[in-house]
Amino acid sequence: MVSLYLPLWPTERIRKKLGNAAPETPLALAGREGSRRVVMSADLAARKIGVTPGIPVAKAQALYPDLTIMDADPDGDRAGLEALALWFQRRIAPIVAVDASGGLPDGIVMDTTGTDHLHGGEPAMLDAVVRRLADSGFTAKVTIAGTWGAAHALARYGRGRIIIVPDGGIPDTLSNLPIEALRLPAAVIEGLRTLGISRIGKLAAMPRAPLTLRFGPELERRLDQAYGRIAEPILAVRPVDPVSVARNFAEPIGAAETIARYIGKLVPVLCEGLDARGDGIRLLDLLLHRLDSQTQTIRIATARPARDAKHLTRLLCEKIETIDPGYGIERMELVAVLAEPMEVRQRVSSLIEEEEADISGLIDTLANRVGGESLYRFAPVESDIPERSVCRVPALAPDDGATWPVGWPRPTRLLSRPEPVQAMAELPDQPPIFFIWRGIRHRVRCADGPERVFGEWWKGDTELTIARDYFRIEDTAGDRFWVFREGDGEHGETGSQRWFMHGLFA
Repeated sequence: MVSLYLPLWPTERIRKKLGNAAPETPLALAGREGSRRVVMSADLAARKIGVTPGIPVAKAQALYPDLTIMDADPDGDRAGLEALALWFQRRIAPIVAVDASGGLPDGIVMDTTGTDHLHGGEPAMLDAVVRRLADSGFTAKVTIAGTWGAAHALARYGRGRIIIVPDGGIPDTLSNLPIEALRLPAAVIEGLRTLGISRIGKLAAMPRAPLTLRFGPELERRLDQAYGRIAEPILAVRPVDPVSVARNFAEPIGAAETIARYIGKLVPVLCEGLDARGDGIRLLDLLLHRLDSQTQTIRIATARPARDAKHLTRLLCEKIETIDPGYGIERMELVAVLAEPMEVRQRVSSLIEEEEADISGLIDTLANRVGGESLYRFAPVESDIPERSVCRVPALAPDDGATWPVGWPRPTRLLSRPEPVQAMAELPDQPPIFFIWRGIRHRVRCADGPERVFGEWWKGDTELTIARDYFRIEDTAGDRFWVFREGDGEHGETGSQRWFMHGLFA
């Protein structure tokens, strides 16, 4: 389970809505608690001067007269979180919901079981989530753990921007957290602190019967959910009016062959619904609801809108081996998370014109095996700087008409970063006589160049004067390289005059 905590969501959402006007000015959002008007949320600048949620607005204005106070909008906050949850559902995992289990909605919860490998693993996935939100102006903390309760607690009370709890590590990580992390009612928290119980570890070690008798079953339920003793299902958000089909079973199923058979029955029905709308699948979720209230998921994506029942069935059935049916599956549901209008294509009618091969099926098969981000092609970018002249695009991205430079040959393999080499050459514009790269000495037999490349001055002052001189060189063993000198060989402001390896020719 992944818990994404957005501690400043209300104020940051307002700032983004207003265009980040005066970000250095403290901002607080006010609402009513009974007859009092209190601060409901405050940004970092406001908290630094002592304005925290819960204090009266009059006191906040006394602390800082220039404090900007606006009305809180809890409905707008929740609607924004639901939109964010739908965004994550389309890009990260099929089971995503707004997390309001602690009272007010303040984050997102996701079940990423079986999908994290599609995003480079758990650390890469969580880091990408936090960075993407930070780029959009939102502060975020994220935790992945075996249970929703543990992930929720650590995201809000743990230390660190990203926390990954290893298997079996929940008891140790929860033991030192305050009891407020268990999402208990305020009255229960107050009663426990009266008894001198302030940490989860101490609470978990106490006898259950007296606690249940005094505080009710909610206390033990939250403890069991955090430690994984009982399930805590997630009610996932759903797109507006999605195309979906479902099948309930009188007797639970679990065999792979049975699951495949019912997939083959549900997919054609789903495709009929899509056909009526003129849409095709781009993102399809198969939800398998087990008897123990757990949900297993399979997600497939397509490079182009598709509603070929056989193709979609094959993609889903390839992932059946990832399903754990547990004690049995009682409900199977197919949901078209993302559907787009189907492209209408003119079939070839000429006897001499050849029909373009459609490789979208192959792309879908490979992408669902290794992950969509691992399948791409290179496209040219208009830039004289070699490392900026190429980018990754989806395998079936349309051609934008850009072409590679034809005047100067480019290496077959371009290094992601130029690597320094030791070289001897005559200045200002002669190629190296020999060079040492990765500990191996190469003697140059012939060379062509220099090709001078200047910096892109419009991107920054540091590139106003820099220059590179590129050479295509061949050593005595017949290997060909692409090296450059940083600078023009005469003026120090153009570069360090050091040599670098940037590519290899076939």
